Amino acid sequence: MEERALLPRLFRTEYQKIVSVLCSLFGIKHIEIAEDIVSDTFLSAAEHWNTKGVPENPTAWLYTVAKNKTKNYLKHNNIFEQKLMPDLKAGADQSEEIELDLSTKNIADSQLAMIFTICNPVISGDAQIALALNLLCGFGVQEIADAFLTNKDVIYKRINRAKEKLKEANIRIEQPSLSEIDQRLETVLTTLYLLFSEGYYSTSQDTMLRKDLCAEAMRLSYLLVENPATNKPAVNALLALMCFHSSRFDARLNEKGEAILYEDQDESLWDKELIATGEYFLNQAASGNTLTKYHLEAGIAYWHTQKADTPQKWESILDLYNSLLILEYSPIAALNRTYALAKARGKQAAIAEAEKLDLTDNQFYYSLLGTLYTDIDNSIALAHFKKALSLATSPVDKATITANIDRLSNHG
Repeated sequence: MEERALLPRLFRTEYQKIVSVLCSLFGIKHIEIAEDIVSDTFLSAAEHWNTKGVPENPTAWLYTVAKNKTKNYLKHNNIFEQKLMPDLKAGADQSEEIELDLSTKNIADSQLAMIFTICNPVISGDAQIALALNLLCGFGVQEIADAFLTNKDVIYKRINRAKEKLKEANIRIEQPSLSEIDQRLETVLTTLYLLFSEGYYSTSQDTMLRKDLCAEAMRLSYLLVENPATNKPAVNALLALMCFHSSRFDARLNEKGEAILYEDQDESLWDKELIATGEYFLNQAASGNTLTKYHLEAGIAYWHTQKADTPQKWESILDLYNSLLILEYSPIAALNRTYALAKARGKQAAIAEAEKLDLTDNQFYYSLLGTLYTDIDNSIALAHFKKALSLATSPVDKATITANIDRLSNHG
């Protein structure tokens, strides 16, 4: 059973590494050839390991086979011989044989180059996320479709359009210069933030898929932190935010798949090691003079890892939300602020602020009002929860809202 699980696990961890190195070697125009070589490598592994058993070092076996398949392709393909080999040989000091460098450093460098290639403004935000999941994280088209709650064809077209746009623009896969990092790091961080959010707030019922999305966003963020050129305060703040949120992942849903309110979460299920890691990166983020939304959101997430219900905690969270809304206003952040306001100043103050938002097409707006009106006016609370239910689309949200309606109905 362990052996059967090994290859899918290696596919998730190694596929994207070898693809990144091959893409860096071949260039963006030959991205499909890179993918074909790596897919063929894993197909060989499936056939070989099934009959002869798993080798002592499976990763090294994959790397060796990938190198051999690359050499064979370069030798036997005329297009490469005529068009690509002169460039490759020029870059390799006229070496007779092109060696596929799968060293740890070159893998990290290639993946960093791929992150900045994919997060290019020539392709849309949605396409960047889909392509990042596919090329940088090794997710299949069906998995990405499941994560986005859409069908396979939509994702397939999105990925292919993104690849074509990168080819048309002739984007080079190379280590970003310092000026490119300054210009594009914000786009990169936005993509990683959205990738993490897709996992953390996903309405997909596949818990493993959601955790994998979060883990991949964290892995790619860690790549940025490990490289001195991209190890900026904002990157550390984003990674801290991801650590704090991930630490409470297992406490957010009950066995029925219903969301558990923050105050009802079982603290023993929180990951203390991840919280400590988040604190480390938040401290690293404090260097420099730049304050980003990631700093503020990481601060809010930090306070949510402190279970004690103290006035200092909720006043601190409220202050951070106030700063966040000044820096970058968003209706959802304003909505979340009203929960902190309720904890710091009472429900009546929060109701007055929440109703000003008037987010009449948002289920979370009505769910929050239902929570705020509970025990103040239960009939109004019930009406809000029913409105939230009519707007909810995911099974998890519907189950949570229905449980609130049942609780209030029985209470009445």
